[in-house]
Amino acid sequence: MSLKKTTKRLVSLDVLRGITIYGMILVNNAGACGYAYAPLKHARWDGFTPADLVFPAFLFIMGVSIFLSLNKSGFDWRVSIGRILRRTFLIILSGIALKWVLAWIATGECNTLENLRIMGVLQRLGICYGVVALLSVTVRHRFFLAIIAVLLVGYYLLQLFGNGFEKCAENVVSIVDFAVLGPSHMYLGGAQFVDPEGVLSTIPAVAQVMIGFLCGRIIVGEKEIRTQIVKLAVWGTVMLILGYLWSYGAPLNKRLWTSSFVLVTCGATSLILAMLVYFIDELKKSRWTLPFVVVGVNPLSIYIFSEIVGEAFRKWHWTTLSFDSLWQPLFGNYGGSLAYALAFLLLNWLVAWFLYKKHIYIKL
Repeated sequence: MSLKKTTKRLVSLDVLRGITIYGMILVNNAGACGYAYAPLKHARWDGFTPADLVFPAFLFIMGVSIFLSLNKSGFDWRVSIGRILRRTFLIILSGIALKWVLAWIATGECNTLENLRIMGVLQRLGICYGVVALLSVTVRHRFFLAIIAVLLVGYYLLQLFGNGFEKCAENVVSIVDFAVLGPSHMYLGGAQFVDPEGVLSTIPAVAQVMIGFLCGRIIVGEKEIRTQIVKLAVWGTVMLILGYLWSYGAPLNKRLWTSSFVLVTCGATSLILAMLVYFIDELKKSRWTLPFVVVGVNPLSIYIFSEIVGEAFRKWHWTTLSFDSLWQPLFGNYGGSLAYALAFLLLNWLVAWFLYKKHIYIKL
């Protein structure tokens, strides 16, 4: 299964990873006092905004990273399986612990397990990482395209025949989430009918990571950088077109993580990665990359830090106080909200910079 080629750390991938973490922080902390520019807000149901690209892009990047990492050991399951299981468990456990900490900050109560949200960003990352990494050391990679097709088409058929595109309790995605998780353990207590990182919608998310994995194979397998760029761009364009065509039958929807949404976001991310490889690796223009690399080498730790501090600022009303007393008077409602978001982003970057300068890399 291994391409027998030494893989070095890709600056372009670290930059893209850093961009997605910046995006996550901005999107999750963009609306001080209810104001946020449209590109920083998710689509209410069907539709697509720049904010909707952030998390799926990170999943795609995880797929690329899985290939780069496991290729070093030749995809030997005897060497890799223990590390895969440990990392899967650690990411999922970190996600559950983060939800507990956020609930404790919000309510001030330690005993919040009966209403603790089970799924979340880190939990989905952990599940997808575990599934794809295990597949990569146990299944021949030439079967990955077929598996991706089965996952995406199978999920589409489940939605097609299970009222799965409607925002209602009869949606098959909603039915599974309510049955497996229970409303008290879902996002907003199940008020939106589905959990954005729910059970059934994790199926196409696995396909998302597998597509990233195959793009990682392109990067490692092609010696010529120009060939890497062309293949990433071509496959990205193909996925983008197919995804938009499929959206006529399966609307683009992040909360449901529809199959068309997978192809569109993978296509867009592949094109962005191709562009970064062109500028950084082909043209050797990398002086501008440091602010992104600083975050990209410590992505999950910075994400966790931003979630905890952001929730604490909201709980202690620091967000509102700073907005009312500083940002809004200076820049107005929407400009002030953006200014707060950028200031919060800078705070997180300073923490990332400190870790980077001290050569501290926290691996989950």
